[in-house]
Amino acid sequence: MSNEKRSHEAHSEWYEVQYATKEAKDKAIELWEYDEKHNTINHWIHQRMLRLTDPFVREQKSWLTVGDGYGFDANHFYRKGLDVTATDISGTFLPLSQSRGFLDKYSVENVEKLTFDDNSYDYVFCKEAYHHFPRPYLGVYEMLRVAKEAIILVEPHDPISKMPFLLALRNIFDRFDTTLLQKYWKNRYSFEEVGNYVFKLSEREMDKLANGMGLPMVAFKGINNNYYHPSYSKEKADDSSGAFRKIKRKLAFHDFLTRFSFMPSQLLCAVIFKKMPSEQVMAAMRKEGFQIHVFPPNPYAR
Repeated sequence: MSNEKRSHEAHSEWYEVQYATKEAKDKAIELWEYDEKHNTINHWIHQRMLRLTDPFVREQKSWLTVGDGYGFDANHFYRKGLDVTATDISGTFLPLSQSRGFLDKYSVENVEKLTFDDNSYDYVFCKEAYHHFPRPYLGVYEMLRVAKEAIILVEPHDPISKMPFLLALRNIFDRFDTTLLQKYWKNRYSFEEVGNYVFKLSEREMDKLANGMGLPMVAFKGINNNYYHPSYSKEKADDSSGAFRKIKRKLAFHDFLTRFSFMPSQLLCAVIFKKMPSEQVMAAMRKEGFQIHVFPPNPYAR
């Protein structure tokens, strides 16, 4: 069996392994409802990622969520009155979320071969799923195929492209021994238990991908958001919680380091546009601090 097929099967079966009984599935849904109702740290972390889509939800556009195992990403757009379809390679939770009124439409899909027609949805949103794909570029090409406006990825940020010292150190070490740096940089090559390599996003890779396809523009915004810990994930995300006050101090420090280029952001939101967005969207992106790359036209394109 090929590596990608093993990965597809492992991811599609993961929820059934983790939540084997109806009681376990119901509890997972109830925990999400608890987080939302009590504004927990866990809820706060996920909302910060979802709010990266704020510039794009001001217009009445259709949405497709990819790798949305529970349907909770789709619920974010559904509550805003937007036309949204949730998809995941697993069908474990999506019917349950639909039955509870969290979303209206769903489809069980493999991102490498989506069943939708070209330009079926204005936006395709993929949060924390790209790094699970065994062949992520196939997934990106498929998402771009079914998107009309753009695809939006929210994923761990590849640090090396933003840290010149680390890049220089790697180049020096690799000249003598390509395995030497791995003794100290333990997650240089990361793999998941199901077998796939963990892909991370970089601005340069998305620039190249978009230019290679003749697309007009990309946009990026990084945030620091790696503050989950099971011991305090259920505490309130306000100053009544000592854990949250500690997180805010960490966030302020990390934002300072990021602002002055001492470290890259922990997460990257990458938006790949199939056509130039409206002035309203452009203005909203600038206001939210997105870095916008508009590409010159290919002088040799026919």
